[in-house]
Amino acid sequence: MEASTKKLVVLGGGESGVGAALLGQAAGWQVFVSDGGRIKDHYRSELTKAGVDFEEGSHTFSRILDADCIVKSPGISEKADAVRLAREAGKCICGEIEFAYQYKGDSRIVAITGSNGKSTTTKLTYQLLKKGGLNVAMGGNIGYSFARLLTAPRHDWYVLELSSFQLDDIKKFRPDIAVLLNITPDHLDRYQYDLNLYIKSKFRVTENQEHQDFFVVNADDPIIKQHLQQHSSKAHKLFFTMNDETKLPGGEGARVNGNDLELNFNGENDRFSIDELSLQGKHNQYNSMAAGISARITGIRKSAIREVFTTFETLEHRLEEVATIRGVRFINDSKATNINSVWFALESMTQPTILILGGQDKGNDYEELMSLVTEKVKAIVCLGQENGPILKAFEGKVPQIVETRSAKDAVQAAYALAASGDTVLLSPGCASFDLFQDYEDRGRQFKEAVRNL
Repeated sequence: MEASTKKLVVLGGGESGVGAALLGQAAGWQVFVSDGGRIKDHYRSELTKAGVDFEEGSHTFSRILDADCIVKSPGISEKADAVRLAREAGKCICGEIEFAYQYKGDSRIVAITGSNGKSTTTKLTYQLLKKGGLNVAMGGNIGYSFARLLTAPRHDWYVLELSSFQLDDIKKFRPDIAVLLNITPDHLDRYQYDLNLYIKSKFRVTENQEHQDFFVVNADDPIIKQHLQQHSSKAHKLFFTMNDETKLPGGEGARVNGNDLELNFNGENDRFSIDELSLQGKHNQYNSMAAGISARITGIRKSAIREVFTTFETLEHRLEEVATIRGVRFINDSKATNINSVWFALESMTQPTILILGGQDKGNDYEELMSLVTEKVKAIVCLGQENGPILKAFEGKVPQIVETRSAKDAVQAAYALAASGDTVLLSPGCASFDLFQDYEDRGRQFKEAVRNL
């Protein structure tokens, strides 16, 4: 994929595609961006300013098939005509992460994936490395694309959040530290409704690793445990666990032991009280173990880890405290786009809860939530165009279910159902694209509606 004025076509004009285009241009490629939809104004402006040729609203297949290399943005399906035709023509196709990887130089990478907790763990790991004095940048599926980060002066470390879609298109990408947090059914519509294909995609994070690399993996996740031997990794495995019976190979890894979170690496045992962690909840203890042991691998000391563990602020749209109005607490968990995320959110609730649920269903099995819903949820407010699966699952199981079609109506309905001491939790468990631009738009509209009460 060397440049030498060869032709690079980038499919998709979002953050990933524009980042790849700018990096390709800087590396000497002749770049053309093709987006079948509308490119957002700020990305269009960037491409124009950089002098990158682009089209939107349609694909010129002759130009795409004339490329020496095609970079496919992660949101583009293999079924898309442009991708299908390029495959049939035998064209070189890779993802933005793979394309960027060849230009990383001597920089080192922490790659974090999983069905849930990726963004929190990525930001936490980044903060740990930064507080420890490393020259580090963060990106991937959060913030800036990896390719865009590489158009700036190089950092020694890159902490990357990677989705399964991004991992699908790697070939040689090899992180120094790979982190696999968990695997629960998600995006199965993209994987022919075959869970094994999704599992294979997640394990790709470690497939190119060598013996000197590290694979940080959740030893308690049932799907990971079942498939760990099938997806062999050459890397040095470090487990994190809450199970007293799970042995840490060589005594190295992380575990929650009673009220302590322990990090064991290179002959040192660091202990932190669970009570002093700023991120509360069992799911965040897993995230903290994964980030903490990754930081220890890079040489970050206990004092820096403790400071970040005790001061770290949660991400926007991830169990984000919005306001308390007349004793009713509002929490924005719009980033919860699958059932497992909703389960973790409900598990952390300590007050009677009005749950705002729904959106673009991805084949959810709501039965997984039933025990927590019957224990903690006093009402469900549906927020989606098609709420049939939710109604079918929970009618008769919770006292009240209300259907709404906007964030404003959902908030007002939830507030009317709530009493002082209750929590209104937006944790949709579904994609947002039926009513909103994305989960961030959904979360922002939710917060605006709360503030307007």
